[in-house]
Amino acid sequence: MPKVKVLIIDESVVIRRLLANVLDADAGLEVVGTAPNGKIALAKISQVNPDLIVLDVEMLDMEGLQTLTSIREKDKEIPIIIFSVLTNLGTSATLESLSLGATDYVTKPENMKGDDVAIQYIREQLIPKIKRFSKIDNQQLLDDSNTKQIPVKPRFVYPYCPVSIKSKITIVAVGVSTGGPNALEAILSELPANFPVPIVIVQHMPPVFTKRLAERLAQKCKIRVEEGVTGGVVEAGVAWIAPGDYHMVLERHGLVVQLRTNQEPPENSCRPAVDVLFRSTAKIYGAGVLAVVLTGMGQDGLHGCEGIREVGGQIIVQDQASSVVWGMPGSVANSGLADRVVSLQAIAGEIIDRVR
Repeated sequence: MPKVKVLIIDESVVIRRLLANVLDADAGLEVVGTAPNGKIALAKISQVNPDLIVLDVEMLDMEGLQTLTSIREKDKEIPIIIFSVLTNLGTSATLESLSLGATDYVTKPENMKGDDVAIQYIREQLIPKIKRFSKIDNQQLLDDSNTKQIPVKPRFVYPYCPVSIKSKITIVAVGVSTGGPNALEAILSELPANFPVPIVIVQHMPPVFTKRLAERLAQKCKIRVEEGVTGGVVEAGVAWIAPGDYHMVLERHGLVVQLRTNQEPPENSCRPAVDVLFRSTAKIYGAGVLAVVLTGMGQDGLHGCEGIREVGGQIIVQDQASSVVWGMPGSVANSGLADRVVSLQAIAGEIIDRVR
């Protein structure tokens, strides 16, 4: 089986060397080139013809975002994984890179000097994504229990039910992972300012990222978008995004429903976890829940959807064609839990129709 050819773009010689050594040590990968800046990288792409690019978006001579834009002008399809530090600047640049066409991201560990912790981090966090998104069919090489492919043909999908036979929607709960920032922007930006129910969201992201994502979406949407905080009031026209490294649940206090965040153990290797939020939402709102499961790796949200189905709630999922990864939505569709499987472009309209 051919190896995945990787091009590394990073201004740090230490990081380029470390990445090259760790990636080359994997039997399924081959580093075919490295570049310290965007100008050299653009020249090398045509020479080495990589299957995938690992890019740091914080570079001096030619900004990483400019490099990304230049690559995308020449090649719309090659996967690009952003590998940058977890800082306010790096987080903002990473989110912007996703909107410009980056495939996914991995944050750099705090210590990139080549110790065992950094090496293990690269093996566990970066390599599975390289294998997932490369053009080569390398499923035999992918060894990550959380990112196994979901069968592309659903066993059964609930029929396209008329909205009128369902209960009144009183809250929308969203679960999303890989590809989520763009998907959330596409949906939330279409909702009117007077959207009549609250929205709660779990997007798999680390701390800092979720806050920057909420701020970015707030600038682009008519509704309010905020990062979740304990005590936040769940009310119509407001979307709350669970904070990185914290589960988010709902609690009723008299007539008011509020958020509570906690650091209880991860579920599905995730914190925040979609299942945690969905269970909590079903307990409070029952048949009034509309669950929306969007693009993402793994199966987080599946068990939560089972709970929502048990109380009579509604479930829609993103279709495979418009998903970056059809893991989370595919698991729900294949389990026969979805009322409807919808393209990303149609989800906002579907939500509005069902809420009305």
